Amino acid sequence: MGLFDVLRGELIDIIEWIDDSNRTLVWRFPRHQNEIKNGAQLIVRPGQIAVLVNGGELADVYEPGHYELTTQNMPILSTLQGWKYGFESPFKAEVYFVSTKQVTDLKWGTPNPIMLRDPEFGPIRIRAFGSYTLQAVDAKALLKELVGTDAEFSADDITELLRSIIGSSFADILGKLQVPALDLASKYTELSEALRSEVVERIDDEYGLDCPQLYVVNISLPEAVEKALDTRTSMGVIGNMNTYQQYQMGQAMTAAAENPAGGGAADGMGLGMGFAMASRMMPGQGGGAPGIPAAGMPAAGAAPPPPPVAQWHVAVNGQTQGPFNMEQLVAAIGSGDVGEGTMVWTAAIGGWTAAAQVPQLAGYFQAATPPPPPPAS
Repeated sequence: MGLFDVLRGELIDIIEWIDDSNRTLVWRFPRHQNEIKNGAQLIVRPGQIAVLVNGGELADVYEPGHYELTTQNMPILSTLQGWKYGFESPFKAEVYFVSTKQVTDLKWGTPNPIMLRDPEFGPIRIRAFGSYTLQAVDAKALLKELVGTDAEFSADDITELLRSIIGSSFADILGKLQVPALDLASKYTELSEALRSEVVERIDDEYGLDCPQLYVVNISLPEAVEKALDTRTSMGVIGNMNTYQQYQMGQAMTAAAENPAGGGAADGMGLGMGFAMASRMMPGQGGGAPGIPAAGMPAAGAAPPPPPVAQWHVAVNGQTQGPFNMEQLVAAIGSGDVGEGTMVWTAAIGGWTAAAQVPQLAGYFQAATPPPPPPAS
């Protein structure tokens, strides 16, 4: 190899960057100790900007195109080097390529819950996450503030900084908009645009970056609050609780009647449900009815309780059911849950007696006889 071949190998005459990472923002051309040849070809592809740096000072910036490096298209570097009338010798300069394409599919999220004073729930904590895109718009500001002397700088190198900026901006936006927690889901578009504007204001001038797109994907409430909302929703779907419970009891009674294999247990269940239905239908009678204080616990300011009434017990398959008041027992006779031979007991009669033989109940088992028809006219 001749001397001229050695010198030719130490000179760089083609400067270009072919990027396939899709996440790199800045890449320095690997010049090492080689010098750039006078008249070297600089190729800047679409989506790129090239910046020459000489002695730590930012010099010329090149938009996409094909350039031959001479004093005519290196005015700043020519001034720094003192080239007034052209030059023939090689020169040393660092060449940085800056990608101006959008870096997509970047994620953000609140690292810690954000405290929010909600008008309905009071102080609550919420979390949020979403996605955003990043784009370099000012190559000199980016090189000066973030890149420095790094040979390569990617979006991953600034992820933590941007997440902090987005999280802080999101907290500020929530404080300004004062949106109730239950209305946040309908405000995602408004929140996203307001948040993007806030973030761009913080990173544009300082770091030479833009955030063309930013989306709020989800805002979540604490697990306890979500469970409470689910319970409230279920109650709203059910509607009137008393009506719903009566319907459930009726369904259970029908299922018990259709299941002859249940035997005596099913009969007892049907009897118990019949009394419960009677209690629901006559809430003004008996202890434990909805809205009525339990026995021995009168409501504050209420009138003195009435005299005690007879309490009845019913024998079903060798087991005692009760106590029931008279109205509940009559309702059970009407529904057929208590028959003529059903054994009943109360303190007034002193022993177990068939229901039809109890004077207070006998009249409810006698079939009503219709009066004679009126005479023919």
